[in-house]
Amino acid sequence: MLDALSRRLFLTLADSATLRRTVGRYGMRGPRSFARRFIGGRDVDEAIGAARSLEQRGLLHTFNYLGEHVRSLDAAEQATLAYITVIETVRLAGLSCSLSVKLTQLGLEIAPDTCVAGLRRILQAAAGERCFVRVDMESSGLVDPTLEVVETLWREGAHNVGVVLQSALRRADTDLERVNRLGIRVRLVKGAYKEAADVAYPSKRDVDDAFVRLMRVLLAKGTGPAFATHDPRMIDRTCAEATAAHVPPNQFEFQMLYGVRRDLQASLRSQGYAVRVYLPFGADWFPYFMRRLAERPANALFVLRSLLYEQLGDQRTFGGSDRIGPE
Repeated sequence: MLDALSRRLFLTLADSATLRRTVGRYGMRGPRSFARRFIGGRDVDEAIGAARSLEQRGLLHTFNYLGEHVRSLDAAEQATLAYITVIETVRLAGLSCSLSVKLTQLGLEIAPDTCVAGLRRILQAAAGERCFVRVDMESSGLVDPTLEVVETLWREGAHNVGVVLQSALRRADTDLERVNRLGIRVRLVKGAYKEAADVAYPSKRDVDDAFVRLMRVLLAKGTGPAFATHDPRMIDRTCAEATAAHVPPNQFEFQMLYGVRRDLQASLRSQGYAVRVYLPFGADWFPYFMRRLAERPANALFVLRSLLYEQLGDQRTFGGSDRIGPE
């Protein structure tokens, strides 16, 4: 009951035009604003500044231009052009290029053919700059169309595209076998979306068990897998499994959200592991942040936990849940 009320509250806040204008205007101002902790900037130039800071700390990054669930072809076209501009701007800045893209931002829900054409243009621009593009996974009803789009372009020869799978979904084992056969690179996450019990595992233990099971398959058969988690237990388990399977650290990477568990990011990097930070940016940051909380209201508590972890150290007394974020 409380979760349902919290979800409605966050969605109401996300859709409030007044709050969007007011908070959107001031929430990104100043180096200590709360939004800047989790959002890389208002535009690509500010995001590049954040990326440079990450690189100075030995961290990798993937740019995400904020936006999702567009409702017009014009909005889908503008998002496509924005990503192509990001690729060129990042190149001129002399940074490595990696993108994370949501297909609903490119029109998947309103015009699948337009979405495919838009992603194709992004991948073509990215290929010329040796840029990798990861397609984020959204809610369970979008898994099949997302995989179909990725597979279509992969078979056309766009092998600079990867995808995300969620261990919370009961179908993930089959989906992993499907993409592994093609050699598509996978980012494994737990999943942040609220789903029905017949679609997703209802308990954290089952989600964690599935994460470990899928992680083992990716270490054995995956192509450059990425493990996106802030859960120290899952990280420790992944490191142990990789060591036992004689998989060197340069054959996989950990991924985390910008501003979340920076202590863990630094610790893993110091141990020789590759760590990539998901770097969202754009004027549309307020609905992005509110919708992340709406997808799972406990995410709000996780943000607080993240701040406490960094201030107090990794006491592991707040629990291990990390189901926050864009996937």
